Amino acid sequence: MSRGHLPVADQASVRRASVRLIRKDTRAFTVVLALNSLAAVSGLAGPWLLGRIIDEVRAGEGVAAVDRLSLVLVVCASTQLLLARWARYVGHRFGERTLARVREEFVERTLALPASVVERAGTGDLTARGTADVATVGTTLRDAGPELLINSVQFLFLLAAVFFLDPLLGAVGVFGLLPIWFVLRWYLRRARDGYLAEGAATSDVAEILAATASGARTVEALRLEERRVRASRDALDTARRTRLYTLYLRSVFFPVVEVAYILPVAGVLLVGGVLHAQGVMSLGSVVAAALYLQQLVNPLDQILVRVEQLQSSGASFARVEGLAAAPRASAETSPAPADDRIDVTAVRYSYGRGGEVLHGVDLTVRPGERLAVVGPSGAGKTTLSRLLAGVDAPTSGSVTVGGVPVVGLDPEQLRRQVVLVTQEHHVFLGTVRDNLLIAEPGAGDEELWAGLTAVGADGWVRELPEGLDTALGENGCRTDGSQAQQLALARVVLADPHTLILDEATALLDPTTARHTEQALAAVLEGRTVIAIAHRLHTAHDADRVAVMENGLLTELGTHEELVAADGAYAALWGSWHGDRPSVSDQGGKSV
Repeated sequence: MSRGHLPVADQASVRRASVRLIRKDTRAFTVVLALNSLAAVSGLAGPWLLGRIIDEVRAGEGVAAVDRLSLVLVVCASTQLLLARWARYVGHRFGERTLARVREEFVERTLALPASVVERAGTGDLTARGTADVATVGTTLRDAGPELLINSVQFLFLLAAVFFLDPLLGAVGVFGLLPIWFVLRWYLRRARDGYLAEGAATSDVAEILAATASGARTVEALRLEERRVRASRDALDTARRTRLYTLYLRSVFFPVVEVAYILPVAGVLLVGGVLHAQGVMSLGSVVAAALYLQQLVNPLDQILVRVEQLQSSGASFARVEGLAAAPRASAETSPAPADDRIDVTAVRYSYGRGGEVLHGVDLTVRPGERLAVVGPSGAGKTTLSRLLAGVDAPTSGSVTVGGVPVVGLDPEQLRRQVVLVTQEHHVFLGTVRDNLLIAEPGAGDEELWAGLTAVGADGWVRELPEGLDTALGENGCRTDGSQAQQLALARVVLADPHTLILDEATALLDPTTARHTEQALAAVLEGRTVIAIAHRLHTAHDADRVAVMENGLLTELGTHEELVAADGAYAALWGSWHGDRPSVSDQGGKSV
């Protein structure tokens, strides 16, 4: 991945993916190809029969001969119409089934992405691929694919028919098509990169808009409006330049093609006229060859239009298929942890090219222990929580649960072992029930209500019009920040992990509600391990042990009483919390 974007599949990978999709529905693809071939053969009869009619009339044949040939022409045209319609029907069904497979694969690959990969790539890139790119691929499979196949078969059969009438006329026709060949090569050399750049620019626009919208309050609070507007304009300007470049390619490509359509027909009429004047070729054959080449215009025009569309959809498919090359969460069953003990050994961690955030942390969390992690903002608390939850892997050192690396656990095992709850929360479109069943699909109503009761959310849920079946979201009941966070915590209760990591998970609740929720969680999770990244020191006071983080180091570890008696960093924080001196936390600001 570059610049944080998710990978883009190369041309070889795209070809392999296309062949794989065709093989999954080989029968339908074969039927489409056969029907198109039969329709193209039926279409060849028209110009040849018209040429025969001309020759028959010049030879003095009567109306009966013309009527007989005309009837055959009508039958062939009707047959071509029916076969082409059948081919389009089968082709569109093939396209819809294939599109469904593309969408299913995209969803599966997206869900298999580690959270850290999604965060670093940005939701804008993933959103653009899942919406605009998948839609472009869908249009191609549903419309462009079948049409391209039909017109390609027609084009090949028509060109072969001209060579069958006279090889010289066929050569003249091919020579007249050479300008199209040259401009097509010029276009194809530039189009893929141009459309990939356009897709990347679209992702950047989506990313900056999503980030600005989701962080609107922060932008306003820090007075970053002008900077975000400037960044948005830069992204839009880049997107505009990439779109103008692809427009330039089309503006060169299509005019040359339109002019080149005239050359094959004009060449055949000139050469055929000379041959007919010399008695080498009948007038009917010259007319038939000219008509064949004239008929080439429509399928060739459709092919070239679809080729242009394929460059755009090919770039989109490369972006969609690129998820196959992205890092994936482990899908293999890893060894079962021996117990619930968590060991952090000599852990160091750095974000990309940034400086090191953790500088050799050692920590053991005993099963069933309540551990509070405190410290100033930027001390490395959140980074440590992500390593403990298996979201990220340490740069060096190890984080294990029961002797097994946390990052080595498969997703299902990890979900049952460790759950991380942060300030970030999400209410999914659907009912309250839908939002809770994500954590435990087999839970009954009694279990759902127990989970809501545990976090103090049962009261407001019972007041909803339809209780658990009340729809949430824009078109349903809207939830505020505290209610959304309570739903997230209720999901944790239902997931029933042995270790729960709370990274300021109750930060959006008022102090009274937050304390009630934490106490309720503590009661429900009795006997389980709880690691709380705390910014309210009463959490530390209630914990079995307290770990103090400073500048990426674990500087103090012990019980609340031990650390207060030690008169170190924790004692200073505790004194600030009780008003001995002003503190950031007392002012409602950063976490401690």
